[in-house]
Amino acid sequence: MIKALSALTVAAFIAAAVTILPGFAPEVEAGVSSAPLAKSDRLDLRSDTCTQQNWPNFDTSCLRGTSSRGALAPARIIRG
Repeated sequence: MIKALSALTVAAFIAAAVTILPGFAPEVEAGVSSAPLAKSDRLDLRSDTCTQQNWPNFDTSCLRGTSSRGALAPARIIRG
């Protein structure tokens, strides 16, 4: 009987907290930023000739990224 009464009391306190506490949260207002942000999750586009090539026969121009200013991309070596 005591366990059931204490469980009911704890449940009542939790229900009261869930009901009352959101009233103390600060008010939030939606708005529009002054300048649009650029998307950074897009990959650099490459020509169709690079997408048709298979490893390890890549052309040198396909190894260079458009934003890397001509630097070669590092190769990943896997040893088994």
